Amino acid sequence: MASATRPVVKIAPNNPVFDLPVIVGIEEGLFEKAGLDVSFSATYADRERDSAEKPVLSRLKEQMFECGSADSYNVCEWASIDRLERGKRGGSIAALRAAVAAQAILTFDEKLQTPRDLADVPVVVQELTGSHYTTLQMLESAVGREHVKIQNGSLPSRRWEGLRDRTYRAVAVMEPFISLGLKEGAHIIAASFYRGGEVVAADLTPEERKAYYDAENRAVDLINGDFYKYAHHVAAAAKGALQPRELLRAFVHYKHVDYYDPALFNRAYDWMKARGMTEGQSQHAALVVG
Repeated sequence: MASATRPVVKIAPNNPVFDLPVIVGIEEGLFEKAGLDVSFSATYADRERDSAEKPVLSRLKEQMFECGSADSYNVCEWASIDRLERGKRGGSIAALRAAVAAQAILTFDEKLQTPRDLADVPVVVQELTGSHYTTLQMLESAVGREHVKIQNGSLPSRRWEGLRDRTYRAVAVMEPFISLGLKEGAHIIAASFYRGGEVVAADLTPEERKAYYDAENRAVDLINGDFYKYAHHVAAAAKGALQPRELLRAFVHYKHVDYYDPALFNRAYDWMKARGMTEGQSQHAALVVG
């Protein structure tokens, strides 16, 4: 996977709010300075054409990783565990990603004001993604597991469109759709911040991983120094309905990637296992890069 001059690292795209440090690292030449040839293996337009109804390993980023056309991608912490357990290609969770973002449950319905109001009310998510897992965590303690109602929807833009058109009563979305929803008169019932796992192929060497994350951390410093220089990448998903300066800072921030502590992994794994969301394999600890 090396070019004539430097190692090639292909990234499968996630939502731009999560990918922003990678986007900035490429745009500002930080990966190149680190001796890496980093690029996305598909476009965001390709991602928008993806179908949420596909089995998870057939979705764009997972499929690209499985077939070897991508070396890494980021996804929510719980999904990174799920995908690696389901997949056939060797890989690990190398780090917690740089994006610390919120999923928020939005509605236009004045009858829905607090999490307790969502007992037996369908909340639209994309199944087995951050919107799904965080919604369970936000609502279980408020209404009890038996009263949490999940409705499988599509990508964030389509969930927002369904809420805007009143097809859906409540949806879970991340930025830029939280800011857009608030701009359009929706309100937040609940919100939760979470991170994600950086999934990497087994053949990405420790030296290449270190160079990659060092460059990504430098991108985080640039973002934190002037967020609105780069906010247009996140706002672009709103397709002109939200200007970059209208993107609120309250619902996403960026920090250096962190080592994924096994104790944190075990808590996430046990939570998933209690809900039948893992295969329960005894070798699960091998998913974490030591």
